[in-house]
Amino acid sequence: MNGADRPPAISLWRDRRFSRFWAGNSISQFGDRITELALPLIAVNALNASANQVAWLTALIWTPNLLAIFLGAWVDQQARKRRLMILADLLRAAVLLSLPTAYVLGAVTLTHLYAVAMLAGAAGVLFNTAYPPFFVRLVPRASYVDANSKLSASRSVSHVAGPAIGGALIQTLTAPVAIVVDALTFLASAVLIGRVSVEEPPEVATGTAAPSLLRRAREGLAFVVRHPVLRAALGCAATVNFFTFVAGSGLIVLFASRSLGLSAGVIGIALGVGATGALLGAVSAPMISRRLGVGRSIVVGAVLFPAPIAIAAAADGPLWLRAGALAAAEFFSGFGVMLFDVNLNSLQAAVIPDRLRSRVAGAYSTINYGIRPVGAVVGGLLATLVGLRATLLIAAVGGALSLLWLLPSPIPGIRSLALISTADTAGDADDDNRPVPR
Repeated sequence: MNGADRPPAISLWRDRRFSRFWAGNSISQFGDRITELALPLIAVNALNASANQVAWLTALIWTPNLLAIFLGAWVDQQARKRRLMILADLLRAAVLLSLPTAYVLGAVTLTHLYAVAMLAGAAGVLFNTAYPPFFVRLVPRASYVDANSKLSASRSVSHVAGPAIGGALIQTLTAPVAIVVDALTFLASAVLIGRVSVEEPPEVATGTAAPSLLRRAREGLAFVVRHPVLRAALGCAATVNFFTFVAGSGLIVLFASRSLGLSAGVIGIALGVGATGALLGAVSAPMISRRLGVGRSIVVGAVLFPAPIAIAAAADGPLWLRAGALAAAEFFSGFGVMLFDVNLNSLQAAVIPDRLRSRVAGAYSTINYGIRPVGAVVGGLLATLVGLRATLLIAAVGGALSLLWLLPSPIPGIRSLALISTADTAGDADDDNRPVPR
């Protein structure tokens, strides 16, 4: 057992390096909730944007992920991933601060909003592709699940309390000024990450010319496709994300309002209940992982994430039953997605070689996030053709069938990350014959 595999001598809460990173990440998560409310409100209230223009604003935030495979290939060649994460936070802060500045000058435009969405999304991709190598240098392997649980829990809390805090700030300060708070959260994250020292050795010189960006991107994607664990994980994640975006929060809200006859207040409560399910899932994921095993926890989460959409789709009867069905669907779905994410992220961290981490993260982002807007478009078409209730049922069944990617793979048999040796995944991207321990 190497040093990375040993259980940590102290808990993560007593590890100052992790605590600083967790604090910075948690602060920026709350800031994100403010911007998620503020950007559309600026578009609607200040610029009188149409529904289609607001939809484009949301889509542009995701668009940079389509190039993540190339950005990840570039990041993998950089020796100091922590500096890139700090740079990404500073870029996001600067881009966001341009909005209140333009607002004060009376110069806010829809084009400016689109540029902010695109640039902030690109900086987010930079952060996310630099993050995996940083994470494995920061956290001992035995604590991967625990660390992902804590990070996911703070994200879940931000979804529970963030909208209320963001709404109050926007109401008090106006949307453009409230965005200053989000910019400050990214500055805080940059400062805290800057105080986290991790060993980041420079890239080993090979004595030959570095491969092209396109070749490195291909190597990252090829490694994913040929690796039995990563191939199944990506297929499952992309499938479940496609179908959950077919349902989409927009269609769920529309269904709850028009078909179930629920008021905005009741819908808001139901969505809040769903967020508490995600928080509970994030907190309990390590315990469930120890009991079921990492692989089986991923399998359960892959079904439990999309399947409860069917509960909402089947809702009928008195008001309390319709509202309860929506709340139950959101709660179990939130629990399932955290069980899925915490364990899958930890497994990926354990099986990806250091030299390919950012490339693999880029390939994942391109496919996994790139499929989301496609699912949303398909969901809109299906809702028009077959109705909202049928569309939600299709999303629930199709998402649950993502299980078929996992069953023939080694994933269900993987009980503990400690049993996976880094030697099993340290070879070249072209080597797809290495055994994957169970």
